[in-house]
Amino acid sequence: MPFDAAARNAFLRRYVEGPSLLSGAWKEMPRETRTWRPAEDMWSAHEVVVHCADAETYAAIRIRLLLAEPEPLIVGYDENVWVGRFDYRASDPDLALRLVETVRAHTAAMLSRLPDQAWGRMGRHTHSGPYGTDDWLRIYAEHLEVHAAQIRRNLAAWKNRQA
Repeated sequence: MPFDAAARNAFLRRYVEGPSLLSGAWKEMPRETRTWRPAEDMWSAHEVVVHCADAETYAAIRIRLLLAEPEPLIVGYDENVWVGRFDYRASDPDLALRLVETVRAHTAAMLSRLPDQAWGRMGRHTHSGPYGTDDWLRIYAEHLEVHAAQIRRNLAAWKNRQA
């Protein structure tokens, strides 16, 4: 079911607030905890932040494809492959955080200018099938919230490990 204007605006507010949530969680992490992994198959806070930068840059393209192209194909990717292939441990997390903030601000400004009739466009996602602008907004409004919580869970696990 498509979002009405009030629901869309609530998701847009969450979308705009996401970078500060991610940055806040990152700042809570003592330096020595940032590269620590709670388990071999889990990401460090550092890797989470770098993933968010890659995800945001791709998300910005996805929404533009949905809004501008006829029947766009949204190509999925394996984020776990990206972590290793692009050596997230060697990436600069501060640069990644600035990228997240900049891409979100740029995309949020574009979205705020859209007329209501621009919403509701559909494409197809290679992993999940039908995929539209409201799907995109729901997913990315919560994306940084989810990862800020993940960073905080890492910190709690690290503290429990020390106890």
